[in-house]
Amino acid sequence: MQTNDIARFLIITGIIIAAAGAIMLLLSKFGGINLGRLPGDINIRRENFSFHFPIVTSIVISVVITIILNLFFRK
Repeated sequence: MQTNDIARFLIITGIIIAAAGAIMLLLSKFGGINLGRLPGDINIRRENFSFHFPIVTSIVISVVITIILNLFFRK
């Protein structure tokens, strides 16, 4: 890999991450899917302690990213 290839990959990755962030902001403002608060995410609250583990959100994001990358890098 040459420097130009790495630079192009980093720019495209940054654009994809920024677009995903913008989509998440729009969805949360308009009452859509609120990632991090899906059914199945673990949320424990006690008096002096709170624990949040977004297991279902992690799975959903992983599946979406896998599908997108398979579409882009399919030969």
